[in-house]
Amino acid sequence: MPPLKISAFTATSAVGVGKTALADALAQSRSGLRANDFGASPLPTWIGRVDGLEELRLPEELAAWDCRNNRLAWLGLQADGFMEAVAAARKRYGPTRIALILGTSTSSIGETELAYTQLADGAFPADQQRPKVHTPHSLSLFVQQALGLEGPSETISTACSSSAKVFASAERLIRLGLVDAAVVGGVDTLCGSVLFGFNSLELVSPEPCRPFDAARNGISLGEAAGFALLERGRGPLELLGYGEASDAHHMSTPHPEGLGAEKALDDALARAGLAAAAIDYINMHGTASTKNDEVEGALVARRFPGTTHASSTKGFTGHTLGAAGIVEAVISLLAIETGLKPGNVNTTTLDAECGPQIKLRPARGEVRHALSNSFGFGGNNCSLVFGKGAAE
Repeated sequence: MPPLKISAFTATSAVGVGKTALADALAQSRSGLRANDFGASPLPTWIGRVDGLEELRLPEELAAWDCRNNRLAWLGLQADGFMEAVAAARKRYGPTRIALILGTSTSSIGETELAYTQLADGAFPADQQRPKVHTPHSLSLFVQQALGLEGPSETISTACSSSAKVFASAERLIRLGLVDAAVVGGVDTLCGSVLFGFNSLELVSPEPCRPFDAARNGISLGEAAGFALLERGRGPLELLGYGEASDAHHMSTPHPEGLGAEKALDDALARAGLAAAAIDYINMHGTASTKNDEVEGALVARRFPGTTHASSTKGFTGHTLGAAGIVEAVISLLAIETGLKPGNVNTTTLDAECGPQIKLRPARGEVRHALSNSFGFGGNNCSLVFGKGAAE
C-alpha cells in the first residue's frame, strides 16, 4: 500500500503526559504501576493510573461532556502540540475532509456506573440525564467537537485491538478519497466494570504484571489516551502496513496456534512489502496472562530472526485495553524516531518457551521498521507496521 505520513502523535499514560515522559520511562525501565487505589473498595492488584483526572476540569464550552474518560482525552489532546497540528490540518483541508476514528472498550461507562448509584424513583438524577455521555460513542463525539472536525467519525470497540484497528480504517478512508487526513487514537479509563470484570475472569494479577515471565500470573489494568494524525504522502514517520483478522476461536482465549494473530501479521508485512527479517523492533501484545504470552511468544519465535528485539511494554503502563493499540503504536514510533528499543520491565526470568527475540533490557540502535501487535477478545487481532521515511 502507499505509505501514509504520520505528522503528529502523542500518548498520556501512568508514566506521564506526552511523549517525553513516556520515552524517559522506557529508557530508564521505570514502571508507572502502583498498588490499586481506585474506587471505594479497591481490588488487591496493581494499576496504571493517570494522576490529576479527579481535579481536571473541561473548558466551559465542553463541560457538558464531563466524565473521567473525556477528561483523560482532553488531557491527552493538550500534549505534544497535537491540537495545534490538527488545527493546521483543518486549515489545509477543511473540517469536513478530516476523519476521526477512535478506539475504546468502555468509553464513559464509569460515569454511567456512577449514575446508577444515584437513582431516584428508578431514574437518573437530572444532572445525569446526559444521553451523549452515557453512550459508547461519547468519546468520539466529544473529541470531534473539541477538535472542530466535521468529517466521517467512527468508534471502534474490538477490545484490546480497538485503537490499533483505527489505523486500518483511516487508510481505507484516505485511499478511497473520502478524506484527505485522519485523526486516530483511543482512550480508556479505569472503572468498576473493567477491574471487577477482568477479576471475574481470573485474569488480574495481585502483583505488578510480568509479561513473558516464567512465573507470570495475570494482567495489570491501566488507563491511557493517545492520538495520531495521518495524512497523504511521505514523511519521516510512516504507516507502511496493517493486518486484521478475527479468528473467533474463543471469547477470551487466543487460538492455541495463533492462527488469527499470524494472519494479521502476514497481511501487515504484505501491505508493507517487507519480510519478517526487516523488522527491527516488535512491540508485543504481551499482557502477562498465561495463554496470551505463550501463543504470541511462539509466533514471534518461529517467524522472526533471533536478533530481532521484541518486548511488551504493559509493565510500564498497565493494560490500557481500548487504548493499548495507540499507546503501543506511539512507543513503536518513538523507537523509530529515537532508536530506543524498550525492554520488559518487572520481568526477571523469561519463560523458556519464548524465543530469544524477547529482551529484558532496553537497547539502542537504528530502527527502520517497527511492528506493533494488538490482540483482542474474540480473536480480534491487528498488526501494524511503521517505518522511517524521508526527512521533510
